[in-house]
Amino acid sequence: MTSASLPPADLPGLDPKWSRIVSAPDATGTSRRWHVLDTGPTGPDAPMGTVLCVHGNPTWSYTFRSILAALGDSWRVIAPDHLGMGYSERTDHPHTLADRIDELGSLTDELGVHGPVLVVAHDWGGPIALGWAEKHADVVAGITLLNTAVSQPDDASVPPLIATARAGRLLRTVTHRTRTFLDGTLRLAHPALPRDVADAYRAPYREAGRRRAIADFVADIPLESDHPSRPTLDQVGEGLDALRDVPVLLLWGPRDPVFADRYLRDLQRRLPQAQTHRFEGAGHLVIEDAPVAEAVERFAADLAAGRTRELRVVPALLPTTSTQRRTLWSALEDRAQDGSVAVVEMGRRGPARAITWKQLAATVRDLSAGLTAVGVRPQDRVALLVPPGADLTAVLYATWRAGAVPVVADAGLGLPALRRALRGADVQHVIGVARGLSAAKGMGLPGTYVSVGGFPPGLRRALGVDYTATELAQIGRQLPTSTKPSVTAEAAVLFTSGATGPAKGVVYRHAQLEAQRDIIAETFDIRPNDRLVAAFAPFALFGPALGIPSAVPAMDITKPATLTSRAMADAIAAIDATLVFAAPAALRNIVRTASSLDQAQRERCERVRLLLSAGAPVPRETLRAASLVLGGCEAHTPYGMTEAMPVADVTLAELESGGRGNGVLVGHPVPGVQIAISPLDPTGAATGALTDSADVTGEICVRGPHVKDHYDQLWVTQRESARDHGWHRTGDIGHLDPEGRLWVEGRIAHIITTPVGVVTPVGPEQRLERLDPVRLAAVVGVGPAGRQAVVAVVEAPQQDKGVASLELTDALRLASGIEFAAVLVVDELPVDIRHNSKIDRVRVSQMASEVLAGHGGALS
Repeated sequence: MTSASLPPADLPGLDPKWSRIVSAPDATGTSRRWHVLDTGPTGPDAPMGTVLCVHGNPTWSYTFRSILAALGDSWRVIAPDHLGMGYSERTDHPHTLADRIDELGSLTDELGVHGPVLVVAHDWGGPIALGWAEKHADVVAGITLLNTAVSQPDDASVPPLIATARAGRLLRTVTHRTRTFLDGTLRLAHPALPRDVADAYRAPYREAGRRRAIADFVADIPLESDHPSRPTLDQVGEGLDALRDVPVLLLWGPRDPVFADRYLRDLQRRLPQAQTHRFEGAGHLVIEDAPVAEAVERFAADLAAGRTRELRVVPALLPTTSTQRRTLWSALEDRAQDGSVAVVEMGRRGPARAITWKQLAATVRDLSAGLTAVGVRPQDRVALLVPPGADLTAVLYATWRAGAVPVVADAGLGLPALRRALRGADVQHVIGVARGLSAAKGMGLPGTYVSVGGFPPGLRRALGVDYTATELAQIGRQLPTSTKPSVTAEAAVLFTSGATGPAKGVVYRHAQLEAQRDIIAETFDIRPNDRLVAAFAPFALFGPALGIPSAVPAMDITKPATLTSRAMADAIAAIDATLVFAAPAALRNIVRTASSLDQAQRERCERVRLLLSAGAPVPRETLRAASLVLGGCEAHTPYGMTEAMPVADVTLAELESGGRGNGVLVGHPVPGVQIAISPLDPTGAATGALTDSADVTGEICVRGPHVKDHYDQLWVTQRESARDHGWHRTGDIGHLDPEGRLWVEGRIAHIITTPVGVVTPVGPEQRLERLDPVRLAAVVGVGPAGRQAVVAVVEAPQQDKGVASLELTDALRLASGIEFAAVLVVDELPVDIRHNSKIDRVRVSQMASEVLAGHGGALS
């Protein structure tokens, strides 16, 4: 046996003052010496309460150093090393799960731990800590779990790292005699741990004799149903019912080969009150990979303030259920006997496909009943991997009608991002075309697979297709439909474009989507005799909800710039359209290809009464030119985002008479929406109290009945976005003018913090783009926050690429009013995937930094 000792004083991030040696009995009653990290003070003097951190295997209390640093001034933070682990005493016998639960209780008794207690646990510290919490439920105020589990299903595969370590004679070799298991665990960090941090994790385990408990821990994992510790683990899992009133936060690293997502789902099922944040890109050592300490600090603050629920929309903004409610499919049911065209899908390589209201209503009814019959339950999540058109319209409305939750993400995100999005959304069923189902199978998405479109028998078997959409409709034809979902039921998970970071899942309830439909109809005066050409993915499916026919042009709707003027004219002609909704990139190509229209097509386009364009700022010149292609129709450019659309609206006439300002004029709030500004502080953070005062620059905040309910499994993001009760913080920067109109100046992430103040990018970019040589401009910061230099990067086709000439640089400085540190000329600025319009300023800044530092080649 080896007695407890203190860690070396020079371990990175570990304050030696936190370490102490404490005597407490083990499960046999023998007094043992423990190494404990403890910020103090003890007893009733602890300011807020106690944070009890319980590590797993093969780590030690060092893993919680960031939590001790973050919370140690306001909470007493305790992180013990288990017996045989870290710097605690080595013993001559193994300790079972039951032993370790009891031993933790003996230690906390000795330490004088009183409530309230926030329990934090990682890995196999999870069952130990939860077992302790169940026995001390009267003092537990909250629980935070990091990549852990309380069950091992008999039919679940064993994680490879654990399987290797448990393989017979290999157990002692890989865990005890060598550092294989320890080093393998440390390699699970993303990115790799700094060498000194990895060495700190290894420090207590350098000699084989100090690694015995690592092997004992692995041997005690109850993978088999007859394992001695299985009853204890099952008891811990079943005992979670006693903690259902305790606030729980799950902080998860999805890139974990040990605790896969099925363990997260199991915890969510057993702890339905739990909030979750998935840190995309993080793995098993999530506390090393992601800002976990910050999340725990916020959770602890919420516990202290009595805020234990996820911040969401103000309940009063949600309409109450009534007999007058109009569901998303009410208009479809109203026209169930109508033989006129409801949806037209223009063929890119063949004839157009038209579906009548009667056909669509019957298909939706039968499909919804069929989905219910084959096991799709209310609130099940269903991935829809079908391109916009008649098929997607039918399966979307059928999914809604069945009470399930459609999950929609752009294929344009790319396969890796799409995989992260759909796996993170906990999809339980998949409906898709061949390409979509093939991707789903490659992603490992579970559940019922439903195919849309023709499938050869061999492909059907290969992709594991359970039913075709036609078969489901046949099954449901003679069955009743399910009860319509309530207004508060989840209605959709929609993903952001990923233009400003990983795509985020945005959850809407039926009340919010129904309110969105009504706001759109009121804002744009949509009438029963209107007909919509939908060349903008988010609105390609709104026709049936609005009760008007719609047509999807022959284009790749995930790539707006593929829409030509002829394709638009053909779609207009197909339904005699009065409305056109297209992304800014689509408008640019419509204008560019307008000369290809023949006289008949021009005459069809002149029947349109209203043009709408959204998704990114629309230059007034582009909007004017596109309006002229459509016979000079009224043109609007609504402002909004995946989380709230529309928020504000402005017409072309208003843009042309509104004058020049610092940013893009996006107009007045639409009916039912309020806009406020959170002013910026000198560091560029939006910390000010919400105001509607004119000419105050800050973060744009919105509220209204159609604003998103919450971000999906992104507790930290949701908490930040909804920290002003009932309001959504958009992440956009702007100001209100004296007339109450909103101007957008950029994104918070793109604010430039210079030694003399804050610069927002959009206003200067617009001033640069009014110069003849400049086609497109990005204004970015280079250097450390607070001391950034302002750099302009422009597309200027007639200029040499690279560092701009002195003449061009002087012209841009004069036009913008900014003394640019440098001006760079490029062939093409990078833009986002979804809209092909939003400049990726983060990428531009990175490339500019490399060029100016002499580390990169040409900026392109």
